[in-house]
Amino acid sequence: MSSHDPSPTSDPVPIKAVPLRHPGRWVAAVIILALVALFVYGAATNAAYRWDTYAKYLLDTRIASGVLVTLELTVLAMIIGVVLGVMLAVMRLSPNPVLRSVSWVYLWIFRGTPVYVQLVFWGLFPSLYKTMDFGIPFGGPHFVHIDVQSLSSPFLFAVVGLALNEAAYMAEIVRAGINSVGEGQREASIALGMSWGQTMRRTVLPQAMRVIIPPTGNELISMLKTTSLAAAIPLTIDVYGVARDIYGVNFQPIPLLLVAATWYLLVTSVLMVGQFYLERYFSRGATRNLSSKQLRALANAQISEVGK
Repeated sequence: MSSHDPSPTSDPVPIKAVPLRHPGRWVAAVIILALVALFVYGAATNAAYRWDTYAKYLLDTRIASGVLVTLELTVLAMIIGVVLGVMLAVMRLSPNPVLRSVSWVYLWIFRGTPVYVQLVFWGLFPSLYKTMDFGIPFGGPHFVHIDVQSLSSPFLFAVVGLALNEAAYMAEIVRAGINSVGEGQREASIALGMSWGQTMRRTVLPQAMRVIIPPTGNELISMLKTTSLAAAIPLTIDVYGVARDIYGVNFQPIPLLLVAATWYLLVTSVLMVGQFYLERYFSRGATRNLSSKQLRALANAQISEVGK
């Protein structure tokens, strides 16, 4: 062997990662950008959009107050829907046949009928029940008396209608999250002397959050947009209701609808950012994502092991 021949025990040459070329992506990007540019130009030069009216009402105080009402309606309906949904999911998985049946019937009704129809019903609720008395039936004393006519608040009935509908969907999301936890976790909890309720509360539900959080974030965003259907009650103080009242006066629906859509899009974008960080928090340790630098180091380490 000559003196200039490399030693068989010399260190291997590190791999230099060469990124793959994707010319199709660049072609698709150019086509999409061209289409977007054509659409933006066409919309900017189309007088029917009435961009002057759009700019006038975008930061209008009435629109801003409507956005606040929409947020309040979304948050309250989601809180009630999530709490009731967890209860329904636990009832659906309960060994008690009565609780399972009640939960199934609830889901059957509220998932089987359109939310718009449900909201129309809640808008007509004061016409169905003038008063409500709670107590011992068949002539017994009444402990609670509610005058439904005095509670004829569109906001209240919108919260109730949206929350009850959302609870049916949240129940299925929570049930899927609970079923994602292995049976061994429940068996171990029962072996430690926990009851079925304690097992759900202390062992199963905390682990199921990783599966529950992503679709719950989607439901929150969907709820924000579904609040516009509260017009069926009718509710006129949310952002869509305010925009509808304004264009009912100036007869310019297109710019006012664009104003409402802009605010919906803005709030939805903020919620998406919050959902991203919340998902990342609950998915810690579930997956291992390596950067390109870490992958190269791992490949070089594998080559060094082979060369020894």
